[in-house]
Amino acid sequence: MAPRGWGCWRWAAQPRARLLSPAAAPLGFRQLLSTVELVPHICVVGSGPAGFYTAQHLLKHHPQARVDIYEKQVVPFGLVRFGVAPDHPEVKNVINTFTQTAHSTRCAFRGNVTVGRDVSVSELRDAYHAVVLSYGAEDHRTLGIPGEELPGVLSARAFVGWYNGLPENHKLTPNLNCDTALILGQGNVALDVARILLTPIELLEKTDITADALRVLRQSQVKRVWIVGRRGPLQVAFTIKELREMIHLPRSQALLDPADFEGLEDLIKEAPRPRKRLTELLVQTALKPPKGEKADGKAEAPRAWGLRFLRSPLKVLPSPDGGRVAGIRLAVMKLEGSGENAQAVPTGAVEDVPCGLVLSSVGYKSLPIDPTVPFDPKLGIIPNRNGRVSGAPGLYCSGWVKRGPSGVIATTMNDGFLTGQVLLQDLEEGVLPIGPKPGYSSIEPLLKNRGVQPVSFEDWEKLDAEEVAQGQAAGKPREKLVDPQQMLQLIGH
Repeated sequence: MAPRGWGCWRWAAQPRARLLSPAAAPLGFRQLLSTVELVPHICVVGSGPAGFYTAQHLLKHHPQARVDIYEKQVVPFGLVRFGVAPDHPEVKNVINTFTQTAHSTRCAFRGNVTVGRDVSVSELRDAYHAVVLSYGAEDHRTLGIPGEELPGVLSARAFVGWYNGLPENHKLTPNLNCDTALILGQGNVALDVARILLTPIELLEKTDITADALRVLRQSQVKRVWIVGRRGPLQVAFTIKELREMIHLPRSQALLDPADFEGLEDLIKEAPRPRKRLTELLVQTALKPPKGEKADGKAEAPRAWGLRFLRSPLKVLPSPDGGRVAGIRLAVMKLEGSGENAQAVPTGAVEDVPCGLVLSSVGYKSLPIDPTVPFDPKLGIIPNRNGRVSGAPGLYCSGWVKRGPSGVIATTMNDGFLTGQVLLQDLEEGVLPIGPKPGYSSIEPLLKNRGVQPVSFEDWEKLDAEEVAQGQAAGKPREKLVDPQQMLQLIGH
């Protein structure tokens, strides 16, 4: 059976660009083109992977299209810059592809422009033939439990943004003067956070982690990290690559209870191959003696991490003075059903776990961008069909705001390509207006009158060179700039 969307990919594989070329068009349409000079002006909101991959597809498959990419940050690349762990530099190689797209003479980056505040979606729709919303998931899902507001309780999203230099998080002050941290959630972000907390500082010094984060982590007292999930070993959301990194983390040991994996042998045999390999590695790790174990059974590794299954947060426990977190109360769960569809239900038992830091990694979520754009608050997405926004011709979406916060960069690439293909199909079939549109020439004076100073890709490259120079001086790949005002001053804004 062909995968979903295969019809669109078959369409993409055909030489459709010729149908958009004036020379190949029917005589009447060629005359129309020669009269109105059909040059599609398309706006993409968001410069993360979804935005850049959508732009890339549009530019590649339509020889006249012009694409403006709007971004609220001063700098481009979204979660590739602000979400990828600093010790995963290979994942950031996609920036090279995005840079090629940005260097196209038919593409322009408009940074430091917040759509929905500096310019409305309606104004963009008036100026462009099509608008693609690719702004991602800019918030986190809350726990909704008592004590969540206590100092020492942070979202994993904010913590990741802090050590990656996201401007809105650079003033975060995580208190790492505690022995134990607990992370709620068992996805890749949870393992990223655990790994950063436990990685030897001399290894982090070789990455592009921010100077402020490095300073705080150098003084960290965290020696143990628990990674807690509502369901069991067969439902963890992290990948085998991330798990291997945790298992081989220098000077750390895994704390896995063999009892958690009892009775899984038959279930593992029936699981899909990726899940089977992942669970087998968990079992092997659980049955191994702690690395560096001495004759008396005590481990020499100074730090440790562990997985706790079938636990759901009920309440954050305060310190005696009520001034910060001292622990968390977890409901003990049991599974009903099996496999990916297994549901966790409470048993009635509870467990209190002492800890001085709680990091919530239970998911990202998108936010509505503009009152005129449909939004499903329950699903956290813009209602759409294959990227076409429901009830709004000429408005499209791609990435997490289209499908929800799931998948890896390759998933987002395919998603962006599909939205781009749908848009081009609508353009070819006359769904979109064929008359001229002003594009950025009508938006630029609006921004100027509102005191907004857009940042170009050339401006970003000046900042990029400065970050690399500062990093080399500090013996690092780069030293990330985190203050937007400082960035604007460096480029003369």
